[in-house]
Amino acid sequence: MPRQFFVGGNFKMNGTIETIKSIVQHLNDAKVSSDTEVVIAPPALYLLLTREHLRKGIEVAAQNLFDQPNGAFTGEISAAQLKDSGITWALVGHSERRTLLQESDEFVAKKTKSALDGGIGAILCCGETLEQREGDKTMEVVIRQLAAVSSTVKDWSKIVVAYEPVWAIGTGKVASTEQAQEVHKGIREWIGKELGSEAAEKTRIIYGGSVSEKNCKELAKAGDIDGFLVGGASLKPAFVDIINAKA
Repeated sequence: MPRQFFVGGNFKMNGTIETIKSIVQHLNDAKVSSDTEVVIAPPALYLLLTREHLRKGIEVAAQNLFDQPNGAFTGEISAAQLKDSGITWALVGHSERRTLLQESDEFVAKKTKSALDGGIGAILCCGETLEQREGDKTMEVVIRQLAAVSSTVKDWSKIVVAYEPVWAIGTGKVASTEQAQEVHKGIREWIGKELGSEAAEKTRIIYGGSVSEKNCKELAKAGDIDGFLVGGASLKPAFVDIINAKA
């Protein structure tokens, strides 16, 4: 059975009540492929607003969650609270949190397990810096990040892996289709060795890093690219074109 195409929109720390309502209304009115699973991730303050106004068939993700179910953790949100609010996915391991907030591979693994244990799907981000790519360490870095998760989580049926080369995020630089496919293929081969052939066949591996309506169709043709995690372009009407890249 082919893997369902998956497109996520990460709004990052952008948006107001007015602009997010406008984005949601545009998505509600748009003709999007029923063959594509669509998830959008607004800032935490607007999760309930988004879920309330967004039509059924499009899911909402948190940009972050904590690795504990409840307690004295000021400023954090748990998987249980997300599920209680109708939020079905969470981003974990985004490079901006790994670098700006010093989140370690081990902490990302704990958060991934917390999401899954709480009934939330995890969009697990991984990727290398430009220095690491130029040092021919791309797969070493990506596998290290993913292996931290596989050491504690063996069932990846609710994990979507998002390969995001750090040097391509928000820079306008995009990995070529060949570069992206090579890494995605390597990730799938690693999943096969680590978690078995069924997990390798079923796990969706999506690409992120300056994806736009101009490059999405070409990227979508690659055999191991199962969708996209979109940043800035998810705030624009052209996000619909990216959702329909495979249509």
